[in-house]
Amino acid sequence: MSLDENKARARHILEEAFNQGNLDAVDAGFTPDAQIHDPGLEMRGPAELKRGLQSLLRAFPDFHFTVEDQLAEGDKVSIRYRGRGTHRGEFLGVPATGKPFSYTGIFIVQMQAGKIAELWASPDQLGLLRQLGARVAL
Repeated sequence: MSLDENKARARHILEEAFNQGNLDAVDAGFTPDAQIHDPGLEMRGPAELKRGLQSLLRAFPDFHFTVEDQLAEGDKVSIRYRGRGTHRGEFLGVPATGKPFSYTGIFIVQMQAGKIAELWASPDQLGLLRQLGARVAL
C-alpha cells in the first residue's frame, strides 16, 4: 500500500474503534497476531485489544480522539492525537470523578496489507491523571 493509503487506513481503523466503539473494526483492522504496546500493558491480538478498549470506554464512555498530525514512512504511520472525554468509571485505580479531560498522545502503527500489525501508544498519562485529581508521586 502507498503511504497515503496506510495513513488513511490506520486513521479509519483507530477512529472506528475508539470514537465509535466499533469492536468489529478491531477484528477487521488488526492482524490476528497484532502486538499492542501501551504503558504498563502489553496485548496480543484483537481479542485482548477489545478487552482493553472496553475497559477504556467504561472509564470514559464519551472518549473521543482527534488526529492532529500524521506522518508515514515505509510501513509505519505516526499519529499525534488529542484525547477528550469525561471520567465516568474507575481508571488506573482512580474512582470516577465526573471530571472532563483533554490530553495529547502519539500512536505509531506498523501496517501490514492494510491492517495494523503492531501499535505503540504513548499517551500523556501523567497529565491525564493530574486532571482527574489523582495524587501522583514523582
